[in-house]
Amino acid sequence: MTTALITHPACLQHDMGPHHPECPDRLHAVLHALEAPEFGALLRESAPEATIEQLTRVHPVDLVEALLAIRPELGELVALDGDTSMGEGSAEAALRAAGAGILAVDAVMEGRVQSAFAAVRPPGHHAEPNRPMGFCLFNNAAIAALHARTHWGLQRVAVVDFDVHHGNGTQAMFESDAGLFYASSHQSPCYPGTGHTSERGVAGNIVNAPLRPGDGSVAFRNAWERIILPALDRFEPELLIVSAGFDAHRDDPLAQLRVETSDYAWLTDQLVALADRHCQGRVVSMLEGGYDLNALAASAAVHVRGLMRA
Repeated sequence: MTTALITHPACLQHDMGPHHPECPDRLHAVLHALEAPEFGALLRESAPEATIEQLTRVHPVDLVEALLAIRPELGELVALDGDTSMGEGSAEAALRAAGAGILAVDAVMEGRVQSAFAAVRPPGHHAEPNRPMGFCLFNNAAIAALHARTHWGLQRVAVVDFDVHHGNGTQAMFESDAGLFYASSHQSPCYPGTGHTSERGVAGNIVNAPLRPGDGSVAFRNAWERIILPALDRFEPELLIVSAGFDAHRDDPLAQLRVETSDYAWLTDQLVALADRHCQGRVVSMLEGGYDLNALAASAAVHVRGLMRA
């Protein structure tokens, strides 16, 4: 069974201004890497727009409507916080990014593919229920998880997050629901300042493995092998969703971890093996951060290569 690559040209039209690290070139770099002959077997699909109903399983309707009403003129920006803005193409891009996760869930649950990678932007894991933040508008991974529960009747859905920044938004949405599991490795101290080991959720369903600035492969792999993967095994998810941020890479400019490209290949293999044990191999992966274009492209490529071997 194959792997789906889900994206949409609208995700390239979200632009937060000159010199912003979360820029269209990030997605260009990922998509260019996935044009290599070895990725010819990917099932390439176009991301739909998420519906209001799908978005409001996670975010209140007044927030959704307010964000979608922001349609600046060409060249203008509307600032949402100190580092998050919306331009002319941002609303559609956000709808397509959330819609990609929904399509990915449907594709793996229908059995059309074993796994799916949503190459989209804006990212989502910082978006809290009541506010966008940290380059994120809607929480794409959480929307996908709630779709899996509502539409497919799943009882145990897990999101794991290896972005260098803690996914405060996903944690906030999951921490009071024992049927939802969230685990993260991330640099601490670092933005957004959440993700301490003491944050455990209502049933141990939140697992944080903070890493120190300067930590590299050994600490990263230990965090997953000794802390996150055993907890995920115990949770026994029916579907595994990955917040795939590649900004823990040693070459990334926004943080100070020293993860190697090969570490992402290793972790993908571990996650695929766990999905084989618990959820019939079903993995949905969604692009989050990663701001050095070469490191991002190479890391995304090894990640997708690992999904394709499932």
